[in-house]
Amino acid sequence: MRTFDYVRATDTREAVRLLADDPEAACLAGGTTQLDLMKDGVLEPPRLIDITRLPLHGVERRGDSLHVGALVTMEELAADATVAERLPVVREALLLGASVQLRNMATIGGNLLQRTRCRYFRDPTVPECNKRAPGSGCAAVRGVARMHAVLGAGERCIALHASDLAVALVALDAVVHVQGPERSRGIPLTEFYLTADDSPERENVLEHAELITEVEIPLPPPDTRSGYLKVRDRTSYEFALTSAAVLLLVAGGTIRRARVGLGGVGTKPWRAYEAEHVLTGAPATTATFLDAAEATMRDAWTVPGTEFKVPLARRTLVRELQTVSGVIP
Repeated sequence: MRTFDYVRATDTREAVRLLADDPEAACLAGGTTQLDLMKDGVLEPPRLIDITRLPLHGVERRGDSLHVGALVTMEELAADATVAERLPVVREALLLGASVQLRNMATIGGNLLQRTRCRYFRDPTVPECNKRAPGSGCAAVRGVARMHAVLGAGERCIALHASDLAVALVALDAVVHVQGPERSRGIPLTEFYLTADDSPERENVLEHAELITEVEIPLPPPDTRSGYLKVRDRTSYEFALTSAAVLLLVAGGTIRRARVGLGGVGTKPWRAYEAEHVLTGAPATTATFLDAAEATMRDAWTVPGTEFKVPLARRTLVRELQTVSGVIP
């Protein structure tokens, strides 16, 4: 049994202060990742700060944006009327992201901060893990690596970011709002995450004493169509082999606006700017979609065991582009 202190914060500023006072403290909300890592011995925080009573609940539409409290659960957000009407890509990513039991516990803030499912990171008996012990090496590069990343990866780390929701949100240009000891700030989600090969030990730009308070999701133009496709080993609860979040605005057979996020392939939720560049202004055809998929995966970095993800990711993106655009393959 590993002992730790438990403190329940009563408001956001108190939670931030408690974090600032203890550089090794950790927050507890839904606990669907935090408690697993503690049980596995990967994380051993001396103090847990319970933030579940903070006033960070609620989903509110303000003009052309949806504001989501950090403690809103995945199930609550999936059931929101605005999400169902204007953000089907978010709803589908949420429903495909976890079982009903987990969706009723897991929070939006926690989902965005979830740690990698890399088997080597989650096994403290494996000494080579630059994420746990910077400079020790990466066991996954030479080991079994089927569930690992091919974009943003390299010799130092190929750990995969597992969130489905984050893939949809990076495509939507969502903004994460955080509160720190001295200031609050908004961070575009496309700038929030760090690639594993650049900084294996850090997965995002959040400082220790900063707390996510809400996520702001811009609503796409009314005629935009969107969707999320997740390819996995089984249709019940499972992490993505590859996935694609697609938003398209098509008029007169021409793609006027395109936003694409990829999952199951990146060390962070992957915004596919190369695909968007190919798609925007081009005809909505399968030939265009194939070109976009090829451009997206051109710089993939693979090891034995992950090569299959490159063609699979291309096919996943093409299929979802066909589905969202209504183009018959």
